[in-house]
Amino acid sequence: MWNYILRRILQAGIVILGVTLITFVALHMGGDPTYLYVSERATEQEIAETRAKLGFDRPYHEQYLNYLGGLLRLDLGNSLAYKTPALDVVLERFPATIELTMAAMIIAIGLAIPLGVMAALNRGTAVDGGIMAIAMFGQSIPSFWLGIMLILFVGLGLRILPISGHVPVLGPLLDGHIGTALANLPDATLFVIMPAVTIAVFSLSRNARLVRSSMLEVLSQDYVRTARAKGLGEWAVIVRHALRNAWLPVVTMIGLEFGFMLSGVVVVETIFSWPGVGRLVFNAINQRDIPLVQAAVVMFSLLFVALNLIVDLLYARLDPRVRLH
Repeated sequence: MWNYILRRILQAGIVILGVTLITFVALHMGGDPTYLYVSERATEQEIAETRAKLGFDRPYHEQYLNYLGGLLRLDLGNSLAYKTPALDVVLERFPATIELTMAAMIIAIGLAIPLGVMAALNRGTAVDGGIMAIAMFGQSIPSFWLGIMLILFVGLGLRILPISGHVPVLGPLLDGHIGTALANLPDATLFVIMPAVTIAVFSLSRNARLVRSSMLEVLSQDYVRTARAKGLGEWAVIVRHALRNAWLPVVTMIGLEFGFMLSGVVVVETIFSWPGVGRLVFNAINQRDIPLVQAAVVMFSLLFVALNLIVDLLYARLDPRVRLH
């Protein structure tokens, strides 16, 4: 077990190293990055002094090693727009993105499992066909289009839910203000529903199809037929035997899905004016705030790698047939 964990950590280090190399190369692809840090009216002497101060006059390999050294010290440079450490700006917006992603995961998984099970138990019927048709349609809808439609019809037309804004819950909770977090929860739920649904639809559709396929495979196994032959009720057979084993492939998908949602909220956060990392990155790209973009990319990469490791360990815990070597 520990050898496997150590090996995965080493693999994660290689992945992070590759990500940092890509972000470093991207910083220099647009030309001399010194011009990002000086005004348009700066003289040649001021540009040269800034270039030397930031180390951009050194060979690329020295600059990259300095960049890695800063990463180990959690120093990813200062944001050009906010004039503060880029990592601090990302961490300040991170709770809002986590809230949105968790809400989307709850919707996606909470609906995908019963819909997939229902489709599998009614294989070949109108129920199965209807659920799979809806799932296929859900996978075909672009998130930006769905978000705009929800704003137009649900927000502006029916005026049921707010179309933008955010009430913090996780931030106050992390700061120890539990009472504030609980007081904000009802309003926060109203603000998060539409963006969370927009993100969740694709994952919900894909996971429902995955659960159906996995359930159909498990329901045909001998141990399920044996459980029924012993006189167990249908509910016990489905929950204790079939669903418990059909759940295993979904676990892997859930971990990956959470990472994809975290890194894919840029469009949705921009549409709904959600103050998370996705909207922050979108604005940083428009403003050419490269240090801020780099900090967000590295943060997402670290979290995605950590989620993959957790999923692998959890899978081995749920399935005793899997051994980590």
